[in-house]
Amino acid sequence: MKTTEEQFQFFEGVFFETLGHDVQVTEYRLLQGGSINITVQVVTNEGKFFIKYNTRNHEQMFETEAKGLDLLRETNAVRVPEVINWGRRDGQDYLVLENIEYTKPNVDYWENLGEKIAALHRNTDEKFGLDFDNYIGSLRQSNEKKDDWLTFFIEKRLNLQAGLAYYNELISKELYDKFQQFYKILPELLPVEKPSFLHGDLWSGNVITDNNGNPCLIDPAVYYGNREMEIAFTNLFGGFDQRFYDTYHEVFPLQPRFDLRVPIYNIYPLLVHVNLFGTSYLPPVVRTLNKYLS
Repeated sequence: MKTTEEQFQFFEGVFFETLGHDVQVTEYRLLQGGSINITVQVVTNEGKFFIKYNTRNHEQMFETEAKGLDLLRETNAVRVPEVINWGRRDGQDYLVLENIEYTKPNVDYWENLGEKIAALHRNTDEKFGLDFDNYIGSLRQSNEKKDDWLTFFIEKRLNLQAGLAYYNELISKELYDKFQQFYKILPELLPVEKPSFLHGDLWSGNVITDNNGNPCLIDPAVYYGNREMEIAFTNLFGGFDQRFYDTYHEVFPLQPRFDLRVPIYNIYPLLVHVNLFGTSYLPPVVRTLNKYLS
């Protein structure tokens, strides 16, 4: 555990690397963060900044997060914090971002978010995947490009996570074999759509309210995928306000019977949570597999 003086020295060193001159840090405040990184708001003589840092040495984690934020910004669909710098200092990886001051959401906040996510999803590409791999939580996420969604979903999402869970003895051989059977029937369950640019980790904890009361996205795990995957993911962990879904469907309608496909897409984030946090996230996965394999 660093002393307060050591923390000040660390932040001042980060700012020197970032801005190229001495910056006086006057205070810092720990923020509520995830299980991976320490997040702080740092007050300096040149303004406030947001810094994430960790000592776990996840290769290129902050580099890929920075690239993902930049790609999101380039769509001009939704606000994301500006990336200021990323690097490594004193055995700690860090990411310096624009500080976003949270305020009360506007009355049309959820409708606004629905429109912005629909606009984001209209950005497309020839293939599913991305030019670089990134992270979902602290797990490496493979984005090797594929020509069709089904292949990408099976090989780069479901089977990698199922294989990791089996390797770590979090699922049985019997359950792993069920996944292999499940893949065979997916072609008749999932519709064909062109690739959409996805935030990739879109749940309520990764949507904040900016200083103008509008939505702002953080902590992306971007790639080009089926947009149904993203909207399904928003249903996990409390879900979004119904106004978000109504507006999204009005602006960019999903194909019929989407609600029946939600549990299929959510196998992926649930498996991620199994691999990160344990088997308490496994029951809904098992129920979905049993439903389609019974």
